[in-house]
Amino acid sequence: MCGIVGYIGNQNSQGILVEGLKKLEYRGYDSAGIAVFTKDGLQIVKALGRLANLESKLEHSPLVGSAGIGHTRWATHGKPSDANSHPHTDESHKFSVVHNGIIENYLELKEELIAEGCHFSSETDTEVISHLIAREYEGDIVKAVQKAIKFMRGAFALGVLTEYEPDKLVAVRQASPLIIGLGEGENFIGSDIPALLEYTRNVYILNDGEMAILTRDAVELMTIEGNFISREMITVDWDAVTAEKGGFEHFMLKEIHEQPKAYRDTMLGRMNPEGTKVILPELKLTNEQIKNIKNIQIVACGTAYNAGLVGRNLIESLVRIPVENDIASEYRYRSPIVTPETLVIVVSQSGETADTLAALREGHANGAHVLAITNVVGSSIAREADDVLVTLAGPEIAVASTKAYSSQIIAFALLALYMAEVRGTQSDEEVAHILAAMQSLPEQVESILEKKDAVKVYAEQIAKHDHLFFLGRGVDYAVVQEGSLKLKEISYIHSEAYAAGELKHGTLALIEEGVPVIAVATQEFVLEKTVSNIKEVKARGADVLAITHEEHVADLLKSVDQAFAIPKTLPMLTPALSVVVLQLLAYYASLALGHDVDKPRNLAKSVTVE
Repeated sequence: MCGIVGYIGNQNSQGILVEGLKKLEYRGYDSAGIAVFTKDGLQIVKALGRLANLESKLEHSPLVGSAGIGHTRWATHGKPSDANSHPHTDESHKFSVVHNGIIENYLELKEELIAEGCHFSSETDTEVISHLIAREYEGDIVKAVQKAIKFMRGAFALGVLTEYEPDKLVAVRQASPLIIGLGEGENFIGSDIPALLEYTRNVYILNDGEMAILTRDAVELMTIEGNFISREMITVDWDAVTAEKGGFEHFMLKEIHEQPKAYRDTMLGRMNPEGTKVILPELKLTNEQIKNIKNIQIVACGTAYNAGLVGRNLIESLVRIPVENDIASEYRYRSPIVTPETLVIVVSQSGETADTLAALREGHANGAHVLAITNVVGSSIAREADDVLVTLAGPEIAVASTKAYSSQIIAFALLALYMAEVRGTQSDEEVAHILAAMQSLPEQVESILEKKDAVKVYAEQIAKHDHLFFLGRGVDYAVVQEGSLKLKEISYIHSEAYAAGELKHGTLALIEEGVPVIAVATQEFVLEKTVSNIKEVKARGADVLAITHEEHVADLLKSVDQAFAIPKTLPMLTPALSVVVLQLLAYYASLALGHDVDKPRNLAKSVTVE
């Protein structure tokens, strides 16, 4: 991943490809490249870093030709480098591929191809695709692509060119977006509409399992099985800025809506085909090391710290190892007790958080094995950690983190289940049961998003207040801390999150008539106690919203003013659902107050100073 463009027509393609990639910069990337048919055949130029680096190379070595593909890469397999950048080719350099997504079985395919005599020049899963297509080619590029993808498991959007058929550009979609742009004497592909808007507003949107064959004068659509299909052309009336946001008003709302995909992508390739066991081939941590772990320290800042609170609950529940949570800026200064039998887990969306990087180095200095959970493969934290578990949330543009947080929860759940399998603390049946529940989470999030208007109504009410309190018990307490932070970050409303049982130890003094209180009450084993705490604040005049499961709404409405129902899942997984409601509350409250949702005052996306 991250951005695909393609062109076939009568103009020189280089400028069109580069301009298209510029329109996809908002998605984030670490390298870029283009492939163009020239008079000398298929030529590729790639560059690490910003698009300006690619443009500089192209100034010295321009590519002249009327068909080409381009890509901006956000590393998932292999570090950011020129070699790992797209487009990729086979050994003959006759086939070129750009790819978004993840090929789950690329390692076994790579081993098979190496055994057949193929040589690889990168660490990526994408290069496997170019070799597969070359192997299957028998004079028809469309059939070669169709044969190749039958061997592939995972999510992918592809743009494919071959020197043997320079009048064709093949595009494929399987669980990764791809748009076809329709011109006059020219046609386009793009992973997102902004890449196309300068050239056309007429598009086809491919569905999963579909492909397109583009020439200068025509576009044919078919299924990957080869059945031709018809599709109504769509005329896009968005402006460029709206297009970057996918039609949403803000990046934050777009990213909230991208969470189902982020969940799916973070789980993709990390379970066996039956979905009953966790597989983490990227980990160097051996079974023996896992069995010898005596304690775990989770170190992070801000939203990542809050994800770590959920992570502690998951690990202690499933693996039965004691876990501490540390704020990264405090970690070094409290003289933490770290031994070679300590696993230090550092969490950072950007992988560049200065305090978290310092904590990683502190862990290493004390002999600990350090595992990083991050969203950026080539980041400082990813490079320095002993192990890296990448969250495949994709780039996050809004300063307030949403999909990165929830993907971190998924990563923690996968890690906890993997360790439980190794240590034998959970049965195979229980692991399979939890994984089945995890695989239902994306659809459950989608059902919450369908009810966002109800959240908006309540958010507009709380926007009228200066103070607000969140309550929860157990893992609900962990998630309300994230809800409180999110509200403070973007609405500037003062809020605090409390363990519900702590009310009587001081917090009740702050409750007065009309104060909003949001109670997350999903943990059935403490539900009665949480209801008792809700009654305590109601008795003092609080206005209470409860977030709970549908089956408890009727009972809770006897004690609260309003209730919002979320789908039922396993207690340990509820933060992956309840947090979506809290994110929407913060978003709509900020919107009601007229604030800049995506760029709140005084805050930065990546905190690279201590």
